[in-house]
Amino acid sequence: MYQTILYEIREGVATLTLNRPTSLNSINRQMMDELRNALGRVQGDPSVRCLVLTGAGKGFCAGADLGAGLMRDPTGLASALKEMYNPFIRTLYKMEKPVVAAVNGVAAGAGCNMALACDMVIAAVSASFIQAFVNVGLVPDAGGSYFLPRLVGLKKAMEMVLLGDAVNAAEAERIGLINRVVPDDELASEAAKLARLLAAGPRSQGMIKALFSRSMEMDLDACLNMEAEWQARAASTEDCIEGINAFLQKRKPFFRGK
Repeated sequence: MYQTILYEIREGVATLTLNRPTSLNSINRQMMDELRNALGRVQGDPSVRCLVLTGAGKGFCAGADLGAGLMRDPTGLASALKEMYNPFIRTLYKMEKPVVAAVNGVAAGAGCNMALACDMVIAAVSASFIQAFVNVGLVPDAGGSYFLPRLVGLKKAMEMVLLGDAVNAAEAERIGLINRVVPDDELASEAAKLARLLAAGPRSQGMIKALFSRSMEMDLDACLNMEAEWQARAASTEDCIEGINAFLQKRKPFFRGK
């Protein structure tokens, strides 16, 4: 069905693989259209409990395809960001299901920010993260101005976007840009293991994501009120009932995402 991505579902985990390896999976219009379509399938499929985003070949994603001509049309570029990139990033970030980025090789520009929009990022030792926009006279897009300073702080974020230098996986983990680093040959298996763990979790995972997302724009009182409301919703789910029963019975819970 797709030409620029691969889509697979196994054990409750959907895997989206960017599949333009000869261009380090740089993003063109077709890829973005296919990614948005695939995300819609993930959202609407109750059998999918977790999403993994990764790249084929030697790189995760080198960012936008600068050879596609879009960058030479400023008006068209703004429209493309508003109509294609921005809806994709919003959907990725706000999806109720946990999303894991498995970063192999370079994640640059919009590719880097695509990874940062995911809930957790696991990277191969050889991975690198580059806010490459300044190197070609552009500004961060795909949510970079939102995610980056919130993850690493304003000063470190400014350093990354103003210098445009590569940050290796070990440093990315140290500064809180990503969650963990694994050997290159273990990336796929470790990402799958993490995804299966998340896929076995309760429905409240989606609520937790929503809480954290909204809390970034709220004061303490608003957060406390929101927590009370969402806790009542969580307590009414089948998974919560199962979790409490399992705790009282001293057994492992079996969550169904309901």
